[in-house]
Amino acid sequence: MTDKRLVLTTCGSAEEARRIAQELIERRLAACVNIVPQIESVYRWQGEVESATEWLLIIKTTADAFDTLRDAIGKLHSYDVPECIQIAIEDGSAAYLDWITNSVGQTPHETV
Repeated sequence: MTDKRLVLTTCGSAEEARRIAQELIERRLAACVNIVPQIESVYRWQGEVESATEWLLIIKTTADAFDTLRDAIGKLHSYDVPECIQIAIEDGSAAYLDWITNSVGQTPHETV
């Protein structure tokens, strides 16, 4: 197991997805954010089954940066309860994992 993480969140628009991705990169909370366009999500919200078109963010980061990243998503996001799920990266290319390390957390993170 490594200290690298994938974090998933969804956004309600392409603009919001791009804005959050840009902020996470600029703050060095993430090495890379993939934006997967126009997925359909079906979920229960306030007792009702809903569906919506969303944009999925796949965020590459480190375990040490996760708490600050989660807080940033909560502040930057338009949803009342934004998804923020952390998945441990078991293994990977050493060069890629090193790149994540070198891209995240090299300067202090700004607050929102």
